[in-house]
Amino acid sequence: MIVHECVAFILIDESKVLLEQRFLQEISGAGLLNIPGGHIEAGEDQVAALARELNEELNVKLESHQFLCSLYYPAIELQLIHYYVVTKWSGVIQALEAEAVYWHEITEAPLEGDTDKVALSEFIRLSNCGALTF
Repeated sequence: MIVHECVAFILIDESKVLLEQRFLQEISGAGLLNIPGGHIEAGEDQVAALARELNEELNVKLESHQFLCSLYYPAIELQLIHYYVVTKWSGVIQALEAEAVYWHEITEAPLEGDTDKVALSEFIRLSNCGALTF
């Protein structure tokens, strides 16, 4: 079975997290609210993919990040998503590859995908015990 590796980025601004609404025309997950991210390209490492995808998806440059966790996601293809927390970036956020982006309180984020829910729950758990440092 082929596993497609991806990165996802949890952008944090104080007590809020940035979520994207997928394009309404998407084949998989049309209109769903999720954590933004994308596929790692051949020959690319996770951090390079993270920086590239942040720029392609949101038009911002990566300045500060921390690895959070990796989770499998059975979509149309089996994905292994490497989640990163991003607390510092430069540029103005724009939804370039999604219908829209929205800031939500972290504890009330209306995520629709189980994998993203697990990742955000892990962020909350590790933040509460002081395991994440920025």
